[in-house]
Order: sequence, then C-alpha cells, then structure tokens
Amino acid sequence: MSPSSPGGTTATTGSDPSITREATGGAVAGAAAYLLGYLSVYLTQSGRIEEGLSGLNFLADLFGGDPISAWQVSGWLFYNAHFVETVSPGVLGGTSSRNLLMEAEGAGFLLFVPPVLLFVAGLVAGRVAGADSPLDGARSGALVAAGYLPLAVVGAFLFRYSVGDGSVAPDIVTAVLLAGAVYPAVFGAIGGAGSSLLSD
Repeated sequence: MSPSSPGGTTATTGSDPSITREATGGAVAGAAAYLLGYLSVYLTQSGRIEEGLSGLNFLADLFGGDPISAWQVSGWLFYNAHFVETVSPGVLGGTSSRNLLMEAEGAGFLLFVPPVLLFVAGLVAGRVAGADSPLDGARSGALVAAGYLPLAVVGAFLFRYSVGDGSVAPDIVTAVLLAGAVYPAVFGAIGGAGSSLLSD
C-alpha cells in the first residue's frame, strides 16, 4: 500500500507543472502575437497615417483640440484587421461605423497579419506544451486567447480618441468577442493542432 501512495502523489503533482506550462506558454505566445500584430500595423502604416492626418490635426490645433496620434489610428487599423469596425460620432447625431482598413489603399495585406501571427503563436504554444496529438495541440493552441484577450480589451480603450462628448474607438463588443476571443481561439487552435505534426 505504501509504495503505491507516493507513486499516486507523484503522478498528481507531476501534472500541475504541465498544466501551468501549457497555460503560461499559450498566454505568453498570445500576448506576443497581439503586440507583434500592432507593431506590424504601426511600422508599415504610421508614415502614411501621419501624412493623412496633417490636415485634420491642423484644424484640431486651430480650434484648440488634441491632435490625433498615428499610434491611435494604427490601433484602429489593427482592430479593423480583425473585422472590428471603428465607431465614431455621426454628423447628425448617433454614431457611425467604418472599417478604415478596407478604405486604405494598399493595406489589405494587414488582414492576414492577425491570423498568421495567431497561427504561429498556437504552433509555439503546442510545442511548449509538448502536444503529441492534434486534439491536445488544438487545446494548447487555443490558450493563446489567455494572453490575447486581455490586451484586446485594454487596447479597445487605449486607442480611444475623444471628440466632444463622444469618441472614436474600436467597437468594444466585437473587439472583445471577435478580436479578443474568436480570432485567437480559432487560429491558435489550428496552429496548435499543426504543432503535433512536428512532435518527435
């Protein structure tokens, strides 16, 4: 009886580091995917954004308003790449929603940035977890949402630009549900499932 007891304890405690490693690996990979995705947009589009904002910021400065920053607009485009629309006050009241990325010339490639980065993040998460089957890999890969979702929520508020009584910002509902949960869970899981094919 006594030999079996330590063995059972070892098996139980041995699984805890594995679960922790799996969750930590997914969260870190997800956070890295979010940050790299935003940086990809900023580095490729900030020059064009600043050029486009020059007229608007001149008027804002003329009337005592705050200028719109390229880093904020880059955030809007980053969320647009997840098909999260940018919401702004309407001219006649209410609000209007637009996907600025769809209107930007030559920026369509950015639509592929989140899926590709999340796929790679899922692949990394699956490898870190040591997944040896597509199902285990998919579970590990889906955990990238643990790192992606919190940053998606924070970013939806961080990239907010105040306009009078309203603001221009990513739509909060789809920013959380679509960008924060669905994208990382789906593409992370696909990458994680693929990681099992690379296992020894």
